[in-house]
Parts: sequence; structure tokens; C-alpha cells
Amino acid sequence: MKWKKNGLIYCPDRKGSWMEQFAMLPTPIWKRNRLRIYLGFCDHRNVGRIGYIDVSPEDPGTVLEISEKPVLDIGRAGCFDDNGAVPVSIVEREQEIYMYYIGFQSGVKVPYFMFCGLAVSTDGGDSFHRYSDSPILDRVNDEVYARCGVNVIFDEGMYKMWYIGSYKEGWTMGKEKLKPLYTMKYTESPDGIHWNQGAVQCMEYKSPDEHGFGRPFVWKEAGRYKMMYSVRTYSRGYYIGYAESPDGKIWTRMDREAGIDLSSEGWDSENVSYPYLWTYGEKTYMFYNGNGCGKSGVGYAELIKE
Repeated sequence: MKWKKNGLIYCPDRKGSWMEQFAMLPTPIWKRNRLRIYLGFCDHRNVGRIGYIDVSPEDPGTVLEISEKPVLDIGRAGCFDDNGAVPVSIVEREQEIYMYYIGFQSGVKVPYFMFCGLAVSTDGGDSFHRYSDSPILDRVNDEVYARCGVNVIFDEGMYKMWYIGSYKEGWTMGKEKLKPLYTMKYTESPDGIHWNQGAVQCMEYKSPDEHGFGRPFVWKEAGRYKMMYSVRTYSRGYYIGYAESPDGKIWTRMDREAGIDLSSEGWDSENVSYPYLWTYGEKTYMFYNGNGCGKSGVGYAELIKE
């Protein structure tokens, strides 16, 4: 694959508001002849809430509307998402839209915990309500710090999920602070709500420099599963990788074929992460984050047809 970068779409600057900084984890959906991109926006305390930007499908660099209030706010005090919520995946089901999101809760002896929640929309994506105050992916076995960063598709009569789970060791020291250790796992569900406990690890690190993966994006093409995902390293932060699989469970990493890397300068010159693909007519877009994993905003690239 090869991508043409088309630049930054939006970076929030509403000082003193719920969307003062960050526009992370772009998660698009088609809505009324436009693309609605759900994003995690943060206030001055880095507490995330889910909002959106609407963009032109012909030119996603053209912003048509920006949400005035969150479509999903933080959870009740003491719940798994009381210190932040950001979107990661969307599935449309008849008259409902399922939004899978990451809930953040602050820790004492470790910095934070992250687990996946589910929110449901019955009005076409203008608002969402929680399916439960508890996560649909709660801690289990060795995954006690994080089960998050999911991508869900409906395939072969099942809901299939690829997600980020924490290692037993939990944390590693980065250049300035503790960072979580993540692995990539796969699991299934008959209804998209109740997920079995038989998750399998489906991706391995390539080198000691790697210590985590980020929210994947999976699609199926000619009977083969393909994935764009983020890889986190000590030396260069996040970059975007690519992999293929015959069954969705065992993946062959082909990162050099991702076709996108850092720019020489600007908003995505230090990091690229959290890709999400969208096809409109003959065009295929990749929405992604740049420096600071969304602190510099959200941008997009277009697939170059060969």
C-alpha cells in the first residue's frame, strides 16, 4: 500500500472547555451525506469525553460541523470510566449503533486502568447511552490493568474483536514515566455484548524496542483478514504497522507495507497512530493521529491506487 498524506483536519483549541486539547482515536460513520468522525477530546486535566466532527466525504479536510457537547460524557464516580472516555470502534445494528469505547480510571499504585465499555445510540449517532456502568471487557486472568483498544466487525455470523490487553508485569519505565505493557488479543461474541473468556494472543513483538500495540483496524478482503495498527516503541514512540491473517487469529506482520510514515515536519513528524480506514466511492481514506497520539489533532491520507 501507498498513501498520500492530505494533512491536518482539526485540532481543538476551545480553552477552558471539555474539548480544550487532543482529538484522538478517529472513529468514522456515515451520517446524512457526510462523514461523522467521533473523537476523544480532553479538558485541561486530560479527562476525555467523546464528541465529533462532521466532514465532507469528497474532501475530508473540510469540516462541516463540530459537536457543541459530548455525545458521551464520563461515567459515575467510582465507575471504570469516571476519569475519561474515548471512542475506538463502531458497529451498526439495524436501528441501533454500538460504540465501543475506552474508559479510564485513575490508580494509586499504578497511573490508571483502561477497560472497554459499550454505548448505544438509537437516534442515528447524535447521542449515546451506556449499556452498563460496568465494562464489557473487565479484568480477567493476567489482564488486570487494561482490556481496551478494540476493533469489532461482524463476520461469518459472529462479532469478532481484536483488542489490547495488558501483560501480567503491567508497566515499563519510559523516558519520563511509567508506560503500560500491551499485547494484541482476539475474541468472539454472538451478540456483540457478551464476550467469551477464551481470548487468544494473536500478535507478538518483533524486538525489545517494542512494548505495546494500539487500537487496530481490521477488514476482510478476498477471504483474507488485513489489519492496520499502531506499534509503540521506546526509540520512536508510535508508528503504523500492517499485518495479514488467514483466520484472524494468527497474524503475519508486514509493517513495511503499511505505506505511511512520519512527515519531515509538522503535526505528524514525531508520531503516527490509531489508523481507521473508510471507503467512499473509489476513494479510500485513512484517518489517523499524529504527534502526541492526538494532541496535535487528527488528519487523513488517501490510498494511491496502483
